[in-house]
Amino acid sequence: MYAVIKTGGKQYRVKEGDLLETEKLNAGKGQKVVFDQVFLIENDGQVLIGTPVVSNAAVKAEVVEQFKGEKVLIFKKKRRKQYRRTKGHRQEMTRVLIEKIYPDMKVVPAEELESVVPAASPVVPPAPKPALKPAPKKIVKETPKEGLKEKKPATPSAPKKPARSKAAPKAKAPAKPVAKPKKKGKE
Repeated sequence: MYAVIKTGGKQYRVKEGDLLETEKLNAGKGQKVVFDQVFLIENDGQVLIGTPVVSNAAVKAEVVEQFKGEKVLIFKKKRRKQYRRTKGHRQEMTRVLIEKIYPDMKVVPAEELESVVPAASPVVPPAPKPALKPAPKKIVKETPKEGLKEKKPATPSAPKKPARSKAAPKAKAPAKPVAKPKKKGKE
């Protein structure tokens, strides 16, 4: 018997007795967790496929340890710009032991699921977004204020001059001959 579950944004194929390394779960060492996003269960040749999840199916597991994964190096470089950055990251992980696969949670006795922490929230389709309505226009009445003079309409002004186009470059004047200085010395 095996199942395909989703946790931490990834899908895993698990069977009873497997050790699974997942993204960090909010559960301490020794606590039980239930993965309720089960996409597929295979049991003795019989396959249950969910749309997208199998209803009432779950996988029970026990948290073995919380740890950090291997270091991943992030290296950024822009050539010919003298720009280099190196950064490291270690993802927090949880190692769990898969204990039991339940094709139907309705028939499981309640005492078997005591002190169980749900590992992930169930898949819920997004709610449809409401249609946007334009905001109502506000009608503002302007009242004339006392003591203010009324503005006179603008008088027509002289027509604007058309924009100047670039003039051709001026021709250079011919170079004047430069008089050479006379040599000083014996004559």
